[in-house]
Amino acid sequence: MNFTRWSARLPGTQRRAAARAEHPVTITDRRSEGSVPAARTERLTDEPPPVAAVDELPVREVIDRVPALVALVHGPDHRLAYVNDAYAAAFGVRPCGEPAAEALPELRDLGLMPLLDQALRSGKPRTLKSRKAPDGRSYTFTCTPAAEDNGKGTVLIFATDVTDHAEAAERLRTSERRQRETAVTLQRSLLPQELEEPDDLRIAATYQPGGTEAAVGGDWYDVITLGGGRTALVIGDVMGRGVRAAAVMGQLRTAVRAYARLDLPPHEILQLLDGLAAEIDANQIATCVYAIHDPNEGRLVYASAGHLPILVRDESGTVLRADEPTGPPLGTGGWMHASGSIPLGPGSTAVLYTDGLVERRDEDLDEGIASLERALSGATGTPQVVCDRLVRSAGVTADHDDDVAVLVLQHPARTGPDGELFRNAALELLGGVEAAPRARAFASGVLTSWRFPPDLHDLGVLAASELVANSLQHGTPPMRLRLRRTDRRLIIEVTDGDDHLPRRRRAEPGDESGRGIAIVATIASHWGSRRTPGGGKAVWCEFVLPKPQE
Repeated sequence: MNFTRWSARLPGTQRRAAARAEHPVTITDRRSEGSVPAARTERLTDEPPPVAAVDELPVREVIDRVPALVALVHGPDHRLAYVNDAYAAAFGVRPCGEPAAEALPELRDLGLMPLLDQALRSGKPRTLKSRKAPDGRSYTFTCTPAAEDNGKGTVLIFATDVTDHAEAAERLRTSERRQRETAVTLQRSLLPQELEEPDDLRIAATYQPGGTEAAVGGDWYDVITLGGGRTALVIGDVMGRGVRAAAVMGQLRTAVRAYARLDLPPHEILQLLDGLAAEIDANQIATCVYAIHDPNEGRLVYASAGHLPILVRDESGTVLRADEPTGPPLGTGGWMHASGSIPLGPGSTAVLYTDGLVERRDEDLDEGIASLERALSGATGTPQVVCDRLVRSAGVTADHDDDVAVLVLQHPARTGPDGELFRNAALELLGGVEAAPRARAFASGVLTSWRFPPDLHDLGVLAASELVANSLQHGTPPMRLRLRRTDRRLIIEVTDGDDHLPRRRRAEPGDESGRGIAIVATIASHWGSRRTPGGGKAVWCEFVLPKPQE
């Protein structure tokens, strides 16, 4: 075998050959220089001795001694022609003349045979990076074709030991995997473990962390029952990734729950969050939607801080997009947010989501939202079924490159026996002091028709009387008494035109007033008050209904 024919293909050989062409080595025969006998020739200058050219080196001996693994295969069935000492030390002595699939089983198991065929057909080197061999070490294999005179192909297999690099890369991957697991654990622990279940809504949610990054983002969602039958729904996305984004998300979610107890309009909640986000981290911004559902109004009142629009599918399958109003993200400051509304009547389904569901690198964001609208228009079933269908339709898989959070809520259309458990009754409070006995009579008649037990009937009438009396004394017209029952509770609410919110206080023995709210707070399961959008206030209380006997 002529090793010099393919030795020129060894790494660095072509560069050294080019260097020789530029600076040729001249070997001078000093026997022609006259009087000095050949036997007594001495070095007369400091010039280094002549260097032999690469083609004159014993190639077989050189390759035998290189630390890299070298093998040579020949012909279409890749018969083994040669392995160097390093290869034999790693995998044992190999018989020459046998096909590589039999003589080099370690390469066959690593999937190197197709690479030899490709190198032979294309005439170009092929490389297989960082594969763990049976000896426990990792190698990068390069297959370089070398043509022979007889036309049969020869391939040089050159294996570089990259075990240290592979182990360092594995340690790095392990560290990144642990960091991601920590971030995911933190993220999931900060999300609600169980969603609150409002009386009038059916809700499902899902969260899926991005699968290709070393850290998750700051997506979150929440459901908060406000009392009086009203429910707050939140979804947001903290920009950035990793533990820091998850920690900021946790602080914002906690703040939202605290602010929600104030029962403020959505835009005021976002105003408070905006200032808090700037205090937490001036360089961290977040998008958020805060919405409130009131079953008495059949609408979803919301405010958006740079977040994607809410989508609502009505009973007929038509999808509405809540585009306006939308303010800048939280943490930017200097913006007055505003509230908007979108219908959410019985039979409707609403979807709140983060950008991971609709944003793609090769697609405009509006196209992604339009695709989600089409998927929602045909999505039926329970909220969890709808949620899963939307995630699948968006092509979200385990290796999706962005976090995804989806919150689906339905306002069921109740009919038949189920509809009997959800009832409303209202009375406009006109006139002066005679409004109080009329309100008591109205409440008594309604609660009797709803077949409440006597003790709950009497407590409901007393609570309605006290709330009406408080409104007549401290409020202004227009006034209204509303009674509402669900399958779980009785809700009594009185609205008037004065925006001064009542508070519970201790009445002294000589005080002629101040006991009404204290009585309501004592007999009811919960009570509260809030300002209404058009000015004025609403004061409510609720009683938990006894569970039906099985």
